[in-house]
Amino acid sequence: MLGARLMAALRILTDGTVRFSGVGGPAMEAEGLASIFPMEELSVMGVFEILPHTVRLFRRMRETAGEIDELKPTAILTIDAPAFAHGVVKRVRNRSIPRVHYVAPTVWAWRPWRVRKFKRHFHHLLALLPFEPPFFTSVGLPCTFVGHPVTESGADKGNGTNFRKKHGIEPGTPVLCALLGSRRGEVRQLATVFGEALTQLKKHYPNLVVILPTVATLSNLIREISSSWAVPTVVVTESEEKFDTMAASNAAIAASGTVSLELAMARVPAVITYRLPWLTYFVVKGMSLVKFATLINIILDREVVPELLQGNCTAAQIYDSVSYILETGGEDQIAASGEALKRIGMGGEQPSIRAARMLLSIVAERPSSAANVGRTDDGEHVS
Repeated sequence: MLGARLMAALRILTDGTVRFSGVGGPAMEAEGLASIFPMEELSVMGVFEILPHTVRLFRRMRETAGEIDELKPTAILTIDAPAFAHGVVKRVRNRSIPRVHYVAPTVWAWRPWRVRKFKRHFHHLLALLPFEPPFFTSVGLPCTFVGHPVTESGADKGNGTNFRKKHGIEPGTPVLCALLGSRRGEVRQLATVFGEALTQLKKHYPNLVVILPTVATLSNLIREISSSWAVPTVVVTESEEKFDTMAASNAAIAASGTVSLELAMARVPAVITYRLPWLTYFVVKGMSLVKFATLINIILDREVVPELLQGNCTAAQIYDSVSYILETGGEDQIAASGEALKRIGMGGEQPSIRAARMLLSIVAERPSSAANVGRTDDGEHVS
């Protein structure tokens, strides 16, 4: 989605003369990108879980760098996926092409020494959070805050009333939105404890309905898991209905991630959970520099959104936290989250436009290096 929105913004700012090549998912392909290989191959996470995929990932790095060398684009833009991004750009032979990375690495959270690695490989970083640039400018790497893309996701525009009508859910029925994550490993880590918590909630909220927004590739797994739960469930795979499910909900339990910001935008009080394989958890925990895992809490530097992580992610604690929200309405969390959203750009210029304008500015400022490399009659070319 980051790539797709940026592509659309670049078209607006260049009057449609920009062309693209590279690696991307369905949203970027819908904007006209023919992906070099399926982006799903990069959806691997975990310190040890990635090991079986290393040979294939290194091969894809070489292939992508080779495509860039052949194309000679005006600029190289890498988006998130820092390990893959580094692996690609350091293999590109032409070192003068502007190299920009979108989504500054979370050096404020763990592995702070990465700032120097990014300085070696990139000319500029585009940051999503307002407190990130100083970490990089302090070592001489330009970094610009452009805003968090969640603010233009439409998460605040869901239609909960229509969703309830469509699925036969009465207006007064308590609805819980359960988001198990976007990867199979995340889903399996959380499925059992979610089910146990819902069994307890069912006893005190007998008409509780659970909505499960997910992606098509995980729908069968989600349906299989939720079929044994003690509460009625509605599995939703249509992406255009995702924010309707949030708007229809009184509370949410979710795997840690960007979804916490989407729920905040939808004004749905939430409980954030996460579990990792224990060995991976201890490695990550040992390198962590932050008190919180949820961006709302990190931005505000206090726990506004309840976090139940690893050993604290139990059915009893989920039950207690969700019950509190259902009883109080979670208004305190909603109000505090609104302040955090303003700090990441809510209500201002769209982050994709700001990012596109900065990318074009970076290219324009480097005329002697690569501003005209790869220029064709069709316009600027970005990989």
